Amino acid sequence: MSRYGTAGRFLLLCAVWGTAFMATDVGLADLPAVPFAAVRFDVAAALLFAAVFASGVDVRPRTRDDYVYVLVGGALIIGAHHAFLFAGQRYVTGGVAAVLLGLVPVVTPALTRLVSTDEEFTAATALGVALGFAGVVVIANPNPANIADSVLGVALVLSSALAFAVAAVVTHSRSPSMPFLATQAWMMAVGAVFLHAAVLAIPGQSFAAATWTPSAIGALAYLSAVAGVGGFLLYFTLLDDLGPIEMSFIEYVIPLFAALAGWIVLGQEVTLATVAGFAFILAGFVAAKWRALRGTLRRVVTDRRRKFS
Repeated sequence: MSRYGTAGRFLLLCAVWGTAFMATDVGLADLPAVPFAAVRFDVAAALLFAAVFASGVDVRPRTRDDYVYVLVGGALIIGAHHAFLFAGQRYVTGGVAAVLLGLVPVVTPALTRLVSTDEEFTAATALGVALGFAGVVVIANPNPANIADSVLGVALVLSSALAFAVAAVVTHSRSPSMPFLATQAWMMAVGAVFLHAAVLAIPGQSFAAATWTPSAIGALAYLSAVAGVGGFLLYFTLLDDLGPIEMSFIEYVIPLFAALAGWIVLGQEVTLATVAGFAFILAGFVAAKWRALRGTLRRVVTDRRRKFS
């Protein structure tokens, strides 16, 4: 497929996942955070398993890497990540949450260095982490009138980003033998079980408190089928085409769509603190990944010169 086709799919994914933050804000108006997340992945897992059985691929985990990948990915990327994210969006807007998740590619190199000597922790990495967390402080910008809520919201979304980053580090060296579709189905199923357990463990997170309004059901359907199944499948096909460095830029395009959707549909304000925090986090990413970005840019320029020479 041409680079233009790939760019189109990249922007489509950014739009899908960006508007998912707005859909989450809509659903949270009527549904408790953790039950909302649990049902989302119940539906997504059911849809993926239906696709797995329809395609006839092997669905059984067989190797140690299969189990580690599915259990860690399900518990952290699906379970903890979305539990913290949905809970955090009780206190901050979807646009702010999307910006905070931009810390994932900033802190991942630092976490990788803690568990592996293959990843060098350089001065650039340290600068990137420092700038990223400066962005978090700027975004938090606590208002004395609601300091507890604003700090709690940022802390929850930051925990969501860290859960995702830790899972990325743990699963990075794993090579599951199962087909991709089956791996994703099992991850979402494990995540759904984790979230249902969290519903029982966390006070105030009961299905009895849910109000199943048409807007809540619509948000759930979008997050499960479009942003969940469709988004993850599109993400991993793009990952094969672009590689991890270029795909990591998705964390810096999604906030633009999230803020735009929140502004148009929900009338949410985009504050100067959010914009400034985004700039700090983006600068942190560039600092941490400067060598890789410079290498990628050189390859792109070289390829284009060859193409037009």
